[in-house]
Amino acid sequence: MAYKSLLCVISDWGHCQPALAQSISLAKSEDAHLEVLCLGVDLTQVTSYFAGANAAVLQQTISRAMKDAERLKKQAEDMLEGEPILWGTYTSVAALADLGRHIAARARFADLVILPHPYGDKVGPEHEPVTEAALFEGRAPVLVVPNKGELSLAPERVVIGWNESAEAMAAVRASLPALKKASWVNITVIDPPVHGPNRADPGGMLSQYLARQGVVAEITVLSKTLPRISDVLIRHVIDCQADMIVMGAYGHSRLREAIFGGATRDMLEEAKAPLFLAH
Repeated sequence: MAYKSLLCVISDWGHCQPALAQSISLAKSEDAHLEVLCLGVDLTQVTSYFAGANAAVLQQTISRAMKDAERLKKQAEDMLEGEPILWGTYTSVAALADLGRHIAARARFADLVILPHPYGDKVGPEHEPVTEAALFEGRAPVLVVPNKGELSLAPERVVIGWNESAEAMAAVRASLPALKKASWVNITVIDPPVHGPNRADPGGMLSQYLARQGVVAEITVLSKTLPRISDVLIRHVIDCQADMIVMGAYGHSRLREAIFGGATRDMLEEAKAPLFLAH
């Protein structure tokens, strides 16, 4: 499989412009078609309307979102104009609670969705549901990119966060084109189960699977010496000077991770390297 159809979703020019720039770079390197979804988001919650609010108030918020989407479309087209790639821009307007179907309508036909980090200072509340919608409703792999630095789907050094889950396996399969181009791949297993079927050889079956695909991978088994799994993985990524992390997304429910935290949310908040995610 090759990445021939890329999707970038933008809803805030200041935060999303670096992701669009890196999407253009990926489209060039992969000879891919880039679609840009310019999203106008009505951030008003229905339950927050004051008593007596009428249709004029509702129309005003929708009109504002439509203007935002058109402005983003113009900014994206100005940036794309003259680039030696095939591209298209589209606008969509949605309430915050209804983002899923709008994202899924495009994401399900993309080989890869490129998005900015959904957490951080001055990051709008729509970025988290956009990321989740691409993964869950769109069933597409997502590449979450940092706001600066070079990006390539031919990374030199890749770390795979492996926990034997279906989500992790989906991420590995979806990232195979990138893994085949890497010069060094590391399967990282943190605190493998002592009673699991692969306890004697954690990561061994994945290594065998990758070898048959032409990917030679090392295996590193680490203890959970820090409070969170993500802390151990991030430190290992820094030590290895990896330029991409591949991992499954949301092995627990989104509600559980929102309340109690989880490895996916922690990595999205803390990781500096590009994150290749799948569910």
